[in-house]
Amino acid sequence: MKPTLFILAAGMGSRYGGLKQMDGLGPNGEAILDYSVYDALRAGFGKIVFVIRKDFEDDFRRVVLSKYEGKVQCELCFQSVDKVPEGCSYNPERTKPWGTNHAVLMGRELIHEPFAVINADDFYGKESYQVLADFLRSVEGKKGQYCMIGYRVANTLSENGSVSRGVCATDAEGHLTDVVERTQIEDKNGTIVFTVDGVDTPLDPHTPVSMNMWGFTPEYFQYSEEAFRAFLAQHGQELKSEFYIPTLVNQLIGEGKATCKVLDTPSKWFGVTYSEDRPQVVMKINQLIAQGEYPAKLF
Repeated sequence: MKPTLFILAAGMGSRYGGLKQMDGLGPNGEAILDYSVYDALRAGFGKIVFVIRKDFEDDFRRVVLSKYEGKVQCELCFQSVDKVPEGCSYNPERTKPWGTNHAVLMGRELIHEPFAVINADDFYGKESYQVLADFLRSVEGKKGQYCMIGYRVANTLSENGSVSRGVCATDAEGHLTDVVERTQIEDKNGTIVFTVDGVDTPLDPHTPVSMNMWGFTPEYFQYSEEAFRAFLAQHGQELKSEFYIPTLVNQLIGEGKATCKVLDTPSKWFGVTYSEDRPQVVMKINQLIAQGEYPAKLF
């Protein structure tokens, strides 16, 4: 059975003002997620599932899904604030959904095989999909063996300002032991540093960081529902608290229910962190096309 790619796209409608102006970065109007789908298909993924907001389903089918018809099986699920487990309650004034791991939970009825989770608007690079697909094929039928693509921090920086990254620590076997959010990471005169209270601390360029590219086996959905019930019992009356993927992964590791292998990738991550990043993303995509990594027209 081929693994599934699960793309978190529920935030896209607000960022793009609907999908009519979905940001075309490739030479034929390709969005970043088109490159993700293309890379996933050549790495051997068999199905693509998108989680989106219900109110832009029609736009999404017309603008995005139509181009994949006949090329790969695609399915949609929907994230909204009211999608909570039976018997759970929350503040009726809350309008915002519950974060990335809540989005993952929306795919439970559609995904029954090992699966990857990515952000819709991050460019991850073809090698990362290959590494991820190989891992997911190796854990078919197993439980509690997860993975995260660990990007070398030097391959994730912006030229237009500092970034925040989840810096990963691993044990001797390469399994994740901790993720610490570091802010104000940037290259200062050839040395990568993060800054805390005005003090710069150097980071090795190969230090693995999380860019929200994960691999799970299907029982992760069951763990997610159990943890989400506990989350709502504690935080359900709050208006902005969020249920995040790394929080649950750390919890499952701590409880001995799962391990998470940090997989190295040579790929360069890029995305539009700052508006000034956009021209550079367009340039990088054109360079990859010129090098033969991608065709000028993907689909």
